[in-house]
Amino acid sequence: MIRMTIKVLEHNLALAAKTGENQVVVIFDMEGFNLRQYAWRPAAEVVISLIQMYEANYPEILKACYIINAPRVFAIAFNVIKKFLNEYTLGKIQIFKSDPKKWKPALLSNITPENLPKHYGGSLTDPDGNPRYATVVKMGGKVPKSYYTKNMETPENGPKKEYIKAVVKKGHKLTLDYIVAEEGCFLRWDFRTEGHDIRFGVTMRDENGLNSPVVRHRRVAAHQIDESGVVACQAPATYTITFDNTYSMMRSKTIHYCIFVTPPLEKLNILPTDEETQKMSTPDNTPEDIQSEKSSSAGEVEVH
Repeated sequence: MIRMTIKVLEHNLALAAKTGENQVVVIFDMEGFNLRQYAWRPAAEVVISLIQMYEANYPEILKACYIINAPRVFAIAFNVIKKFLNEYTLGKIQIFKSDPKKWKPALLSNITPENLPKHYGGSLTDPDGNPRYATVVKMGGKVPKSYYTKNMETPENGPKKEYIKAVVKKGHKLTLDYIVAEEGCFLRWDFRTEGHDIRFGVTMRDENGLNSPVVRHRRVAAHQIDESGVVACQAPATYTITFDNTYSMMRSKTIHYCIFVTPPLEKLNILPTDEETQKMSTPDNTPEDIQSEKSSSAGEVEVH
């Protein structure tokens, strides 16, 4: 949801830029919303995350925001939401109940009729006369189950990853140790949380028992976008990955992670051997000979 909203915002900004504009007018049509939807906690948390994302990255692009067909219960929800908005943004928001005679003139004060569906007071209609202009304006609604995907679904043509599911209890942390015995290894991680953020960090303990930070411990929004990374490892050493939930006294966190240490590059047949390197650097070898050696070596590498 967060990523989709960012994509929509960036797309709309690009469209506005083509006309010389740098602001957008937003219409939130609350028709069909009910108390059950407002009371669903994950939805409320997504809305708050969206607001925080907007305030941090797009505060200047909003020209006006019209919330129309707002039911009575919306006032309760908005009292919570507006705590996360600054006064500058609040001043651009207008809320209307289910009275088209009031909100249609307001919309037309900022949007020309030729750019607004007839349903909202403009002149745009579908070829079949649909006043909602549904061929262009995609109305929201219940997401069909056929569109559901699993968080950790892997594309058919992508690399197969085996994810481990774990629950980090409230007030606790999960630590995972990875021993690196040889030089040239890399520590790789990829993880996602369900619904909430978590504090993540990596530390290294060398052969003398001295600890040093590798990735600073910080809270990451892995419920919004996959968190992934890689670091070159020293050896011998032990690398500790920490999923820290000690700051949360009310909620456990579910994570899906894939973490591993790669073998040294030499063992992956990616780098030339010392003998191959010496042969390629010998003056007797012509460029054609070197290219032939490279081609021969490449033919022996098995690609998965």
